[in-house]
Amino acid sequence: MNETAVMTDPIPVRHLFETHMTVSDLQRSIGFYRDVVGLKLAFEASERNVAFLWIGESGRSMLGLWSLGTAPLGLILHLAFDVALDDLLEAPKRLKTQGIKPLSFFGVESTEPSVISWMPAASVYFRDPDGHMLEYLSMLDKEPRPHLGIIPWSEWLDQNKS
Repeated sequence: MNETAVMTDPIPVRHLFETHMTVSDLQRSIGFYRDVVGLKLAFEASERNVAFLWIGESGRSMLGLWSLGTAPLGLILHLAFDVALDDLLEAPKRLKTQGIKPLSFFGVESTEPSVISWMPAASVYFRDPDGHMLEYLSMLDKEPRPHLGIIPWSEWLDQNKS
């Protein structure tokens, strides 16, 4: 297979990793999804009015709850697809080859993944033709480092040398 064919082939998706929704009362919704549905609270950022809950086993699938008006990146709908790390690292280049702008967590064009250090996971974002925010995500085999926040892949590598 030639390099051009590989660069235009879709990234292999393993499964749906996450979905997000807006809620009118964050604490009430956390309680509902934790106590009624049985999800485990993964992370809450009260200053941003957002919470994330693991669906099933930690690190496999997640639900994000955002208080009305707090969703990032002009959230219309957001889906994250679990992909292999090697594919994720190639995603920015492959998306650009297909005429799609790869984005960082903060919604700016990027040539590398963003790392969400509290999980930790690496992600590349992009929009579908209707403007929905899509994400390729790969969980990282490292200890969470929430104090690092959300950083570029190259910075994550620098922080994890040893």
